[in-house]
Amino acid sequence: MSANPLQGAQFVLAAHRINQLPADAGAEIAFAGRSNAGKSSALNALTGQKGLARTSKTPGRTQQMVAFSLPAVAYDEMSQAQPLRLIDLPGYGYAKVPDALREHWRQEIDAYLHQRRSLRGVVLIVDIRHPLKEFDRTMLEFCFGTLLPCHVLLTKADKLSRNQAQQALAALRKLLDASTPVTAQIFSSSEGTGVEEARAAVMNMLLGEGRGDA
Repeated sequence: MSANPLQGAQFVLAAHRINQLPADAGAEIAFAGRSNAGKSSALNALTGQKGLARTSKTPGRTQQMVAFSLPAVAYDEMSQAQPLRLIDLPGYGYAKVPDALREHWRQEIDAYLHQRRSLRGVVLIVDIRHPLKEFDRTMLEFCFGTLLPCHVLLTKADKLSRNQAQQALAALRKLLDASTPVTAQIFSSSEGTGVEEARAAVMNMLLGEGRGDA
């Protein structure tokens, strides 16, 4: 396996509805977060490809579900290689979009999270400098309720001192029940902080069993 197991990610398509996504087979991880939390930068850092996901100084550029393929792997010696994917969900929050489009994405993301059988986990992108927002809490509650693994990246850690970042991580972990399938870490795409840890978390979810009812 490559030193970076997410290397080789390739753009597949951008979908306006979940029925436009690739066939619901194999395993995939969804990346979710507010529009200004650094989701695209995190995807680029994890895959080691600067231009894979679009980054912009204007929040909310991701307004479709974007699918990226990863090199397929066999789960064991007896199985055939299964397709692996990363799904970049539309950024939520500051995107300047009409209310009708915002409601469309709320419904599509909800349907995706509930119906997509190949979904193995969620990477939730949260700006370490700010408390959890309504969207963040809703996503965590969904993962709690469905036993879907979730890994929180507290991004932009380079904007805080090391002590402040550790305090923010400790505060988040206090909110998380140890029995829930949620883990969290400090992350900075610009400085590479936590990139290896995050890659390992993504691969563990991809190759795991996913939600408890799967």
